[in-house]
Amino acid sequence: MTRTAIQTADAPQAIGPYSQAVRAGGLLFLSGQIPLDPASGELVAGSIEIQTRRVLDNLVAVARAGGSDLDRVVKVTVYLVDLSHFAAVNAVMAAYFQAPYPARAVLGVAALPRGAAIEIEAVCLV
Repeated sequence: MTRTAIQTADAPQAIGPYSQAVRAGGLLFLSGQIPLDPASGELVAGSIEIQTRRVLDNLVAVARAGGSDLDRVVKVTVYLVDLSHFAAVNAVMAAYFQAPYPARAVLGVAALPRGAAIEIEAVCLV
């Protein structure tokens, strides 16, 4: 099976030795996105809702670059520094995902890169 790295300027550049996404067979594995502005590379300020929208917009850009979109997501993993943000994140995600919803896990973590409050990764069909 061939692996193809996906790269787009419409999402933040990788901040380590990884690809924004990797296509393998009929799947696209989207690396975790934190709320970085693609133009500045800086964390966006504001509420968890604003940060979640930035993360999801970044995922949309990477998914599209890989030949997919959020309607084809089969699995999402959400990492939150503060699990009290669960309901607010759910509300934002409801605007980005349609039924049938992807499988999902939400994990509370001690810290995320660059002091982010949220990170989301996903797996899509291509």
